[in-house]
Amino acid sequence: MVEDWKTERLEDMYLSRLILTNFKNYTESDLGFSDHINCFIGDNGVGKTNILDSIHYLSLTKSYFSNIDSINIMHGQDYFLIKGRFVDDNNSYEVYCGFQRDKRKVFKLNSKEYSRLSDHIGRYPVVMISPADSGIITEGSEERRKFMNGVISQYDRAYLDTVMRYNKALKNRNILLKQYGSNGNQDREMIQLWESQMIPLAETIHQTRDIFIKELIPVFQEYYSHISDNREKVELEYRSQLNDVSMKSLFEKTYEKDRILQYTSAGPHRDDMLLYMDGYRIRDLGSQGQQKSYLVALKLAKFEYISNKGGIKPILLMDDIFDKFDSGRVRQIMKLVSENRFGQIFITDTNQERLKLILSEIDIDYKLFKINHGVEEVISSEKDN
Repeated sequence: MVEDWKTERLEDMYLSRLILTNFKNYTESDLGFSDHINCFIGDNGVGKTNILDSIHYLSLTKSYFSNIDSINIMHGQDYFLIKGRFVDDNNSYEVYCGFQRDKRKVFKLNSKEYSRLSDHIGRYPVVMISPADSGIITEGSEERRKFMNGVISQYDRAYLDTVMRYNKALKNRNILLKQYGSNGNQDREMIQLWESQMIPLAETIHQTRDIFIKELIPVFQEYYSHISDNREKVELEYRSQLNDVSMKSLFEKTYEKDRILQYTSAGPHRDDMLLYMDGYRIRDLGSQGQQKSYLVALKLAKFEYISNKGGIKPILLMDDIFDKFDSGRVRQIMKLVSENRFGQIFITDTNQERLKLILSEIDIDYKLFKINHGVEEVISSEKDN
């Protein structure tokens, strides 16, 4: 078990070094970073995003894009390794992530293995902005619940544990409902045993999400206003069955329905976060550019919220976000993220000249890497100029 870290956390933290072995298209790679801005330039498909994803692994113990670790092993190999050195103040911490086919993932901090991967989450927070985020707008409520959970769990470990315990009890209740539905028997008391566990957990999840959304709204609106030059009005709404009724009452009301359906139809696992622009759902009204601005503002608000709640600046990962933005909006975003409220930033882009021009207008330390199918080269650094 890794020792408790909450009393050690300081405001400024950055990743100084990253070592990859057999991770996706990187056979061996050893990178040293600026503590401010790091940019990766290259064509699509050369491996820029893979570097950002490896940093996500070190922070949140998993890929941003898939829960299946084995697909991240280089073709023809049996394992991958990701190692990183995080620095805050004058202290450094070595983080190790290793995965071998048909074996469990190993995660270590300063050579001490975690007994639970969830114990690492929140120590080195990270916020990723990616084209894959479009699912938050276009897909079902599960994507937006993941967003809520992903923010809160990076500063509130108790919340993450509550969600995990609720999901375990939910799974067991559903197993009983399915068994009783298939054999015609039912034991209401046995189901109520799981319900008694779920009720206080559900209420805690609901209360935490409700506070989170209410506090996030003004931060999100401010960022969207900056990016869009005040062109539209945006809003978030937390929709939950628990807004109007207790979990206990929901179970009493929906038991017969659940028995027929053979699964639990009510609870925080059905929550949603509704996204509005000018009074309409953003997925129905917003243009491609507006939706992208909406997501960037939402993620920057996520960054600031985690920073304020947890007392540490997350690492910001920006993957190919400038495509389809006009130059003015790109400059506005870069101006925002280069302010002191942000810490270390990693950016990928296919347009080297665009990025170098923007970086030349920002008085901040940076490194610029050229990526070519798993081979990286430092081509520019403000420190060298």
